[in-house]
Amino acid sequence: MSEDAKSPLEQAIELLVYAPLGLVLTARDELPRLIDKGRERVTGQVAMAKMMGQFAVAQGQKEAEKVVKQATETLAGVTGSRPVPNPSRPSTAPSTAATSAAPSTAPATAATTASSAASPPSPSAANGSAVSAAAQPPVADNDLAIPGYGALSASQVVQRLAGLSGAELEAVRAYEAATRGRKTILHRVEQLQAAATA
Repeated sequence: MSEDAKSPLEQAIELLVYAPLGLVLTARDELPRLIDKGRERVTGQVAMAKMMGQFAVAQGQKEAEKVVKQATETLAGVTGSRPVPNPSRPSTAPSTAATSAAPSTAPATAATTASSAASPPSPSAANGSAVSAAAQPPVADNDLAIPGYGALSASQVVQRLAGLSGAELEAVRAYEAATRGRKTILHRVEQLQAAATA
């Protein structure tokens, strides 16, 4: 019987009954082959992805080891080099040497003063007595009326002089004359002292 000769009912039965039944039977026979084919494709892709991941990890480890090695060599070169002195930080060695030398030079200064009546002092002796006098200021830095005096610049000290008493001004003058001898500060102290006595 040809397709044209089939009644609509027969066509509907074939479409709704026989076609699904044939599809089920075909799927049952073809299903293992389709599963094997899918497994082969997925397994191949997974193996490829795994291989590429391992390659990327190995390359990353090599690069990381290279960076760590360079950093280690750089640090070894820095720590092995001689440290550069900090110019902003004054060395304490000269002041310590001057302080330790001050007691030993005091008797020599007294002897020089005693013998100065007999012979005129040489320029080097005059300089030595000036150095010993400068190494021993009459008052300490922390005894002055201006806190942190030793760390202040001349302009900062001048700004703080106006409110000091006569005794405090004299202490600042004596300390500055015995240590750094900054003319700006000494001149301003003299002006204030002259104004106070006028």
